Amino acid sequence: MRTYFPKKGDIEPRWFVIDAEGQVLGRLSTTIANIISGKAKPTYTPFLDTGDHVIVINAEKIRLTGRKETDKIYRRHTLYPGGLKERAARFVRAEKPEAMIEEAVWGMLPKNKIGRKMLKKLKVYRGSDHPHQAQQPEALTLGE
Repeated sequence: MRTYFPKKGDIEPRWFVIDAEGQVLGRLSTTIANIISGKAKPTYTPFLDTGDHVIVINAEKIRLTGRKETDKIYRRHTLYPGGLKERAARFVRAEKPEAMIEEAVWGMLPKNKIGRKMLKKLKVYRGSDHPHQAQQPEALTLGE
């Protein structure tokens, strides 16, 4: 018996909307990474993008456990000498809370072409409004 591999035309991505209010960042990111990578599907294939689209709303209301609000440091480098930039999580939350979720999910995806394609399926927004009503996303509630 031959192993079934889905073709590009066989994959029909679905859209999900997740409310991040009160959700722990790492647990939410793990769920999102599994959905957009397609690992939750029986047709998962490592070399194909079989994942679904995820819309995250209320990104500013994400929860960090312990003392991560002040102790967690987000780092980036400008590629110039001495160009290391560091910001605490509370400042990142105030300026761009979407970046917290996107960076956490990116850390859980493969670092290659497929991983970059998967990350494009993640849409993160402040507040409860999003411009993807035409896709008719299904509400996804995460277990407490």
